[in-house]
Amino acid sequence: MTLRVPALGLTLLLALASALPANAAEISSVFGGRIPCVERDGVQFCEGSVATRVASFDGVPLDANVTLPAASTSGPWPLIVQLHGWSAGKSGSVFTSRARDGYAVLSYSARGFHGSCGSAASRAPDPSLADPDVCAERGWTHLADARYEARDTQHLVGLLVDQGIADAARIGVTGGSYGGGQSLILAALNGRTMLPDGRLVPWRSPAGVPLRIAAAAPLVPWSDLAAALSPNGRTLDYRADNPYGARSGVQKQSWNATLYGAGLVTGYYVPDGSDPSADLIGWNARVSAGEPYDGDPQVRAITHELTTFHSAYGIDDSVPPAPLFIYNAWTDDLCPADEAVRYWRRSSVKHPDAEIALHFADGLGHPRAALGGNVALVQARIDDFFARHLLGRDTEPAPAVETYTQACDGAAVAGPFVAESWDELHPGEVRHVDGRARRFDSTGGDPAIAAALDPLRGGSCRAFAGGDQRNAATYRLPPAQGDGYTLLGAPTVIAELSVRGTHAQIAARLWDVAPDGTQTLVTHDLYRPRNDRHRDVFQLHPNGWHFRAGHVAKLELLGQSAPYGRASNGRFTVTVERLELRLPVHEMPDGGAVRAPVPPVLPAPETGSAGPCRLPGGSGGCRTIGLVQGTR
Repeated sequence: MTLRVPALGLTLLLALASALPANAAEISSVFGGRIPCVERDGVQFCEGSVATRVASFDGVPLDANVTLPAASTSGPWPLIVQLHGWSAGKSGSVFTSRARDGYAVLSYSARGFHGSCGSAASRAPDPSLADPDVCAERGWTHLADARYEARDTQHLVGLLVDQGIADAARIGVTGGSYGGGQSLILAALNGRTMLPDGRLVPWRSPAGVPLRIAAAAPLVPWSDLAAALSPNGRTLDYRADNPYGARSGVQKQSWNATLYGAGLVTGYYVPDGSDPSADLIGWNARVSAGEPYDGDPQVRAITHELTTFHSAYGIDDSVPPAPLFIYNAWTDDLCPADEAVRYWRRSSVKHPDAEIALHFADGLGHPRAALGGNVALVQARIDDFFARHLLGRDTEPAPAVETYTQACDGAAVAGPFVAESWDELHPGEVRHVDGRARRFDSTGGDPAIAAALDPLRGGSCRAFAGGDQRNAATYRLPPAQGDGYTLLGAPTVIAELSVRGTHAQIAARLWDVAPDGTQTLVTHDLYRPRNDRHRDVFQLHPNGWHFRAGHVAKLELLGQSAPYGRASNGRFTVTVERLELRLPVHEMPDGGAVRAPVPPVLPAPETGSAGPCRLPGGSGGCRTIGLVQGTR
């Protein structure tokens, strides 16, 4: 049979063919001919360089690579953007397996790093650019700013859509650490672009095509950058909304110093403080100088900047996020699990139909976790997640919450523990009440133990011999009986605190004390209490941990834990009375140590009268308002 095509129809077909990649034909270049493509390992690889950089929305040149499926296939293809970690750059590898699965993959160096104005060579005047001096003039890192780094990603994606390389309806994004934080920001923007003045407008390609993220898989991300770098302890995993608040936290000293130094090696910081939205040198100098923070306008400006423009939690949440798979390591002391839980909690309340899967284990993560940790299972979950959302395959959705325990001292990893929500992970609770007064001061406990707990020293299991430290408030639970119990969540401390002095802080540690006296760190956190007498509530970072028979859960509160947290400039004494420790556990109430959870509480407001609820010892000062409906 002969197919007859009218002249007008033929013209239209030819025009369409010229606008899209030809069927079963090689792609000669991407980004408007800037980056040439070649066949490699059965796929097409388009490797950029400083000489072939692509101008972003504001002219800053970005060094990018693109991997495409084989020439025997035709685009536009689903696109995965692979974002790198802090101080790193674009991947030098060909994403062969993903391209063979049918994806196009974009990997580029974030502005201010490596070939994207990070190296001295890349900042040299470039006559091929519209503004040859653009790198030196404004090519510095903005620290994962939604107005700059996120918009860079959106702009590059838009260019690939306009070229017919990427499918506008099938865009995915993933990355770890710095790339994980940006992935979460892009998911929170979800179809919107943030302009330099902070306004949100619809995300459009340069040619005007509407765009949105179809799936995002952040690995070890933050949701609130201020909380990740300088925690103040204001996050409660059962509270619907957890803004950073007005109180400045405790700087994670060793981590801040490491990150700042690493960025100096491969990146470009604004050199003279001329850009207050990206003044990493000035920010670091002020925060590292220490207290007093509260009331300092510079500190307030830094906090506002980080929480508003560099954090997914600060993005307007009037629209639901893109479908998310989020992984954090229990033992990550930079981006702990509560970074994901914080974002999930608010999103699940405001947008109950939003798809957010959470996965926690002691694997890949920032130390104490392992930078080279095993991610095989997590990667398999991500592969299925992208296949379902970007390829349209009928893959099994990841569990809403999937966790595994940390295993130390010869214990085996337990799991998976699977639940439909964070709250369902822990149907039981182990509680301990102690009404006696205990006191500690700003000098802290044993400095050798504090130094050994520095996240950057050693692996995730930190064990010590010996008993209780001096100058600490210490609380021991009865030894676990029978099959023991499994912590799956965030330990909660409720206590009456009397603070005297200035700039108080609390380093809280939960230990597992074995029958032979060896104690292993389960979790810890840093908290900034108020400078008065008050009833307070705070949590330690979540973990998955099994307390075996004969093992004792021990809570330890101290005045510092340097260099994990920067020691205070102030001198203070904290008296703790009527303390209650609540451990959320996986076991059902059994009539023994594991009980039915009691209603959660919130701390008294910073100003005004105390709330109506009562706690052990008959003291008021907590409230149950603002909790998630139906929690516990």
